[in-house]
Amino acid sequence: MKKALFLFLCLFVAMAATAQTHQAELSAWVREICQEQVSSKAKVAGKAWTETPELCAFVRIEGDGDGVLAAQGARVLDRKGEIYIASIPLNRLQTLASQPQVLRIEANRSHQLLMDTTAIIVNALPVYAGEGLPQAYTGQGVVVGVQDVGFDLNHPNFFSADGSQYRISRFWDMLSADTLGSTLFVGADYIGEEAIRALGRSRDGDFMTHGTHTLGTAAGSGADTPFRGMAYESDICIVANAVDKDAPLISPDDYYKYTYATDALGFKYIFDYADAQGKPCVVSFSEGSGQDFRGDDVLYYSYLEELVGPGHIFVASAGNTGHYYTYIHKSPDQEGAGARVLADGSSLTFTAKSAQPFSMRVTVYNDDGSPGVKTFSVDDVMNTEKQILEDSIITSFLPYYLTVNGYPSCYNGEEMVLEGRIKTLSRMPDPDSSNPTDSIDVQLGKRQHVTVEVLGLGAEVAYYKGNGYLLEERGLSGCQKGIYSIHSPGSAPCAICVGATTHRSSYTNWRGEEQSYPESTIGEGRGKKATYSSMGPTYDGRVKPDVMAPGTFVMSSYSSYYYENNDTYDILRFTERDGRQYPWGADTGTSMATPIAAGAIALWLQANPRLTPDDVMGVLSRTSRHIDPSADYPNNNEGYGEIDVYQGLLDVLSFTGIQEIDTYQPRHARFAMAADGQLTIAFDQPLAHDAKVTVFATSGVKVLSSDITKGISQTTVALGRLPHGVYAVQITSADSAVRGSTLVRY
Repeated sequence: MKKALFLFLCLFVAMAATAQTHQAELSAWVREICQEQVSSKAKVAGKAWTETPELCAFVRIEGDGDGVLAAQGARVLDRKGEIYIASIPLNRLQTLASQPQVLRIEANRSHQLLMDTTAIIVNALPVYAGEGLPQAYTGQGVVVGVQDVGFDLNHPNFFSADGSQYRISRFWDMLSADTLGSTLFVGADYIGEEAIRALGRSRDGDFMTHGTHTLGTAAGSGADTPFRGMAYESDICIVANAVDKDAPLISPDDYYKYTYATDALGFKYIFDYADAQGKPCVVSFSEGSGQDFRGDDVLYYSYLEELVGPGHIFVASAGNTGHYYTYIHKSPDQEGAGARVLADGSSLTFTAKSAQPFSMRVTVYNDDGSPGVKTFSVDDVMNTEKQILEDSIITSFLPYYLTVNGYPSCYNGEEMVLEGRIKTLSRMPDPDSSNPTDSIDVQLGKRQHVTVEVLGLGAEVAYYKGNGYLLEERGLSGCQKGIYSIHSPGSAPCAICVGATTHRSSYTNWRGEEQSYPESTIGEGRGKKATYSSMGPTYDGRVKPDVMAPGTFVMSSYSSYYYENNDTYDILRFTERDGRQYPWGADTGTSMATPIAAGAIALWLQANPRLTPDDVMGVLSRTSRHIDPSADYPNNNEGYGEIDVYQGLLDVLSFTGIQEIDTYQPRHARFAMAADGQLTIAFDQPLAHDAKVTVFATSGVKVLSSDITKGISQTTVALGRLPHGVYAVQITSADSAVRGSTLVRY
């Protein structure tokens, strides 16, 4: 998906343009840029640039990288060891690639987009309660960072609950045209309430609202609604990046500045702000794009690995293609396997790989059923001059053009990969019109059936969906749903990758209209995995996602500017402030699950600001709710299961190893700690059964125990002789409303 805009703009993928004595390893998009005559007045999306553009890219350099880049007029934007993020003039790109110290240049287009009961579902309410806990965990003292698009900066959700305090401290709008005096690579940043509120919205806030919703889910106060976010008292730092839908806002001169590397600078901006404030930080990123076998994310993932660490946690979405056919497997004893293909537009992409020789066949069926066929093998592709095969299928209706690139897999050099594209005309004569000049947009595979097959007896072949869709076809086999569909950068080893569960199957909007999705899309509910949630493994065989969170019909804030331009039916209610109507809406996807998990992790960071990604993974492995009791965990459907905020907090505070402690709080008991160490436990009504109270230290040692006689409404426990610290208090009773544990600080 990350190449969707790039594939729309460019017809062919190419290898390096010129033969040189040394050529750095280039990612696919960088190779394409080198192929173009970049020093000429080339065009982007039909618009000519007026000066030589610059490319924002990762560069791995041995030795004096600063000197090498400076010699080519490139600007260093950041450095982590041998990995640089640099702005490179396009007309110096090939020369830079030829330098012997330069090992790799990597860039690609930016990503695509992928609460009233949420806190109850993930067991967060006990964490928010000040009584009976060592403190209230609300995200206070933690920075929640969100990089997204479509922010309404004045939404009441981003104030404190009483409206007295504005909570967004920093905002970098990468698309801002207000760049005079800006020291940032693109756009401008805004610091403090006055500057941010005066701006009002991100530049794309008129036609997108995604970031307003995800930020509200992670950190919104809820204002006067029940739709409170997870870490509702956290400090907020946000970045508005660029996705494919932002293309109309980007000038041709700046087109190559918005890449993965630019997104990485956004993550760094948030972590740097948190470090300057002396606070831990979690970054939520609800965007993503497909993986690949070229290794186009190698430097990206290495750079992310350098950004995270103690108090720096990165959370990203799994993707929303779990309900589609995403994969075809052909076993060695099969002659072939395949599917019908369909695209939203006039082109689709695909990837196939095997360690044994194999072929592919593309068939287009005419209206009379006669086929146009093109078959090609790995050898056919690799024996071309640049390992790029270009061919066509001419039918009685439309021409179809094939471009197929061959290369070894970056994960296993013994496996050969064929990566290709099928394209037809973008418009065709309207078959339902008598006017010969009338035309309609082409949806590849709709008017004429198109099938794709992988062939070769004795070869085990895997086929991966790119853009477009796979459909089961009579006579073909091998289609599987959802697997290998995790999006990048959620697939990065250092990212906490979040999938989605379904708890709400419908909702009623402000007009009284019920909104719902079919079960085939959202799943059966009751806390089960949402059908749309993408699944692993990753292309290199790792288990993903890592954890699940509610993602279906999550209630949060919407951009008021977006609503003014899109009178959408999805509005739940409005909040009026300063004469303006601010909407609240319901959205669905792993985009919604990701900020829930990020907000939960913010609460854990409040308890332990030095948590690392590995620490968080450990907490998830020990405390997440297993969705399928019969499954082994972790697995590629659900990771470690659904996040449990309270049980995770017990683990962070070192209590989950104590077998006698319940992982939920009593519903009908209230706790109050006095300065002298007297702990008072008050019950909502006289006890119907005898009970027992036990106090545990963090080491697991039982330090106090006493019986409680039925019929009483209150009891006290003396902790005054114990060392000051946090203790777990367990009430054991036959009454389930009284039984449970809580934490106290003395």
